[in-house]
Amino acid sequence: MTKFVKKSEISSSWYEIDAKNAIVGRLATIISKIIRGKNKNTYSPHMDDGDFVIVTNIEKIKFTGSKYQNKKYYRHTGYPGGIKEITPEKLYEKNKPAEVLKLAVKRMLPSGPLAKKQLTKLKIYTGENHPHGTQNPTMLELSKLNNKNLIRN
Repeated sequence: MTKFVKKSEISSSWYEIDAKNAIVGRLATIISKIIRGKNKNTYSPHMDDGDFVIVTNIEKIKFTGSKYQNKKYYRHTGYPGGIKEITPEKLYEKNKPAEVLKLAVKRMLPSGPLAKKQLTKLKIYTGENHPHGTQNPTMLELSKLNNKNLIRN
């Protein structure tokens, strides 16, 4: 018999990730699994059972290869011929490095109202400091999960 978790039984924990020298795609997959709750044995695809993720040092995130200049993010304005494109390099120039990671995580979640609610559990900050110290977040070491998660200099 399958046991489903009730809303009252759900408990969320907090994780902190230092994005210094982290590869965008690998970091986004780790974050999306935690936000959806796939790292728990009580995972249900129809419930918001995920945990909160705090990402610091987002300005020091890295791309592999020439994706920094060549990767394109597309969006549509809703008008005929209204397709717009932007590269990660231009997002950095506009001082929006958090948008790069947010777009990557958003596109790894299923579309719908549940995904929008789950995306609010992602907190992204530039620099080392964040206002969530009282939640006592658990530090996640990306290099211990897989040594390919960080750019090797």
